[in-house]
Amino acid sequence: MAIKHLKPPKGSITETTERKILVSDYMTTNLITFSPEQLIVNVMDVLIKNNISGGPVVNEKNELLGMVSERDCMKQISESRYFNVPLPDATVGNFMAKDVDTLDQNMTIFDAANIFHSTGRKRFPIVEGGQLIGQISRRDIVKAALEL
Repeated sequence: MAIKHLKPPKGSITETTERKILVSDYMTTNLITFSPEQLIVNVMDVLIKNNISGGPVVNEKNELLGMVSERDCMKQISESRYFNVPLPDATVGNFMAKDVDTLDQNMTIFDAANIFHSTGRKRFPIVEGGQLIGQISRRDIVKAALEL
């Protein structure tokens, strides 16, 4: 597993802007999280009921372990059909993405927008001191841009 903290390039807006509009100003802090032991069918239910496409996977200390998304659920659905294995037996830990990039809460939304654009990701977790403290999504960046 690799949790990689992404940083803006030198000379970026984060380093040069006087009035900074930060990721921390727009990130979501009241997150729906998942545990690695949680059943994937439970995750599917939570995603649908909360109209979200994914979320962070954490341990009991709120340390980021990975991310789980609709795409991971689709993989499970596909594999269960192919291998004729019951869907309810699969856990998040077997299907979550373990290589996760994070963003710094002190990064500007402009640098975050650039990273979203270049990576194609829908969301990034925000970690401080090893603890998950929030998440920023493409929608949060668009919202911030509309409020400028």
